[in-house]
Amino acid sequence: TEDEILLFEREIKEFWVEFKSVYNTEQVNQTLALRDSCKESIKALSEKWSKKLKEGDLMIDKIQEYKNEILQQSQKLLENQEHITDEKSNLNQQEEQKKDLTQSIQELKEELMKKKEIIASKNKAAKEKVEGLCKSKQLFEERLGLEIRKIPDQQLQFIFRHIDHKDPDKPFVFTLAINEQGDYEVTSCTPPLDCIAEFQLKVRETNNFSAFVANIRKAFTALSYK
Repeated sequence: TEDEILLFEREIKEFWVEFKSVYNTEQVNQTLALRDSCKESIKALSEKWSKKLKEGDLMIDKIQEYKNEILQQSQKLLENQEHITDEKSNLNQQEEQKKDLTQSIQELKEELMKKKEIIASKNKAAKEKVEGLCKSKQLFEERLGLEIRKIPDQQLQFIFRHIDHKDPDKPFVFTLAINEQGDYEVTSCTPPLDCIAEFQLKVRETNNFSAFVANIRKAFTALSYK
């Protein structure tokens, strides 16, 4: 009947309204719950990533510190290498200087040895000459009326007498030395003779000492007659 149809339609509407009301409430609740869950997830994720970001910032700062420390260490290492290079260069220079100094010392030693040999040779020659003069002393004293004295500074003094007939004891004297070159050198003559330099040069050339002494005695004798 129409009434039954109307009643059925009314019940259908009420059921639909009630169904829609129930469905919408659950959906809203689910949405709210989902929203809250998302908020919680987002909050947890945000806190997690915030923590991660802070840890990342700390890690970046730490890395930067390590980089700065490595840079400082590298700079120190470079400075140490430069210092080592300078020290090595100085050491090489010192070695070269030591080598040069050692060579110079060796050369000086060799030169000193040569000089010592030369001096020893000259001393030997001078000693032999003095010994020869001493051996001739007796001969000169007997034949030429000559007295020979050894005086300081390795010199010999020759004293002639019996030259001046007016005063036989009057001395005629000259002093003889051996110079650094090993040559005869008259250091004094009393009375002075103009020809003494000539006699000195001749005895150096001929090494004839007896003739040298005889010539000086002759010169003194000639001088006594003037």
